[in-house]
Amino acid sequence: MLEVVDVSGMATFQDAGRRGFQRYGVPVSGAMDWFAYRVANRLLDNPQNSTVLEIGLGDVILRAKRDCVLAATGAGFEIQNYVWTFPLWTSFYVRAGWSVQIKKTSGGNWAYLSIAGGFEAPQILGSTSAYLRGGIGNLLKVGDILENRKPTLELAKLAARNFSAHKLMPYSQTPTLAVIAGPQGARFNNSFFESEYAVSKSFDRMGYRLAGRAVETLDKTELISEGMTMGSIQITNQGQPMVMMADAPPTGGYPKIGNLIAADLPILAQCEAGVSQLRFREAQLEEAQAKYKALVSELAQPCK
Repeated sequence: MLEVVDVSGMATFQDAGRRGFQRYGVPVSGAMDWFAYRVANRLLDNPQNSTVLEIGLGDVILRAKRDCVLAATGAGFEIQNYVWTFPLWTSFYVRAGWSVQIKKTSGGNWAYLSIAGGFEAPQILGSTSAYLRGGIGNLLKVGDILENRKPTLELAKLAARNFSAHKLMPYSQTPTLAVIAGPQGARFNNSFFESEYAVSKSFDRMGYRLAGRAVETLDKTELISEGMTMGSIQITNQGQPMVMMADAPPTGGYPKIGNLIAADLPILAQCEAGVSQLRFREAQLEEAQAKYKALVSELAQPCK
């Protein structure tokens, strides 16, 4: 059990997402960085779909109401537990009364905090994920009490674990990200794959707007709105790319030049506004499937 002592960032409960309701206009939501989310639960042997605390763009301070084990993953944060500082991608024991600070540093946007057993949170439409634009869930606030479910193992056996994330997920502020051609790819020239882009300050859980050389549109015929997924890359009327993220609406009317592959979505999620410099390359479906399957296979292995 944890008490929220202070929060300056965007802290919400998230799980693997709310599926089956897009036909009604409800986004999938879930973690912005699905890889870090999965590892946060894996470090503590939590069930795969367990609820975690997603912390973005600021600090959170929590106080343990009783002994517990926490794990933290993501990029751009560090953990201060009582008098010690821990890196991300580790699990650690917290005594009752100790304070834990998830502190924003640099090199990323999102951190994931799991607790042994998983956080207890109300389900709405089959998921605990907050979707703030739709009034589902809430931002955490000072004074909130965060309950947890029963751990799968004794606490001592879950602490002091670590995960070598960078062997599998090459987080970077200068990445080249793989894209599968989209349904309207033929509408554009090749400048998108020849240019460098920055994440603009106009980004959130719905989408990342990119700033850079405008993509030339060869066919300006307007489209009827059609389905979108996390990773869909739309080109706005100004020629700027916009990558849909976890809270992406189920449909959209801008043409889509491509879709970022699932294995590279965590890298983009952790790219910082005004810092990152991104490039894109074309990829085939077979490569996208192979990279994703390799990650999922590795994450299915037990953690020690």
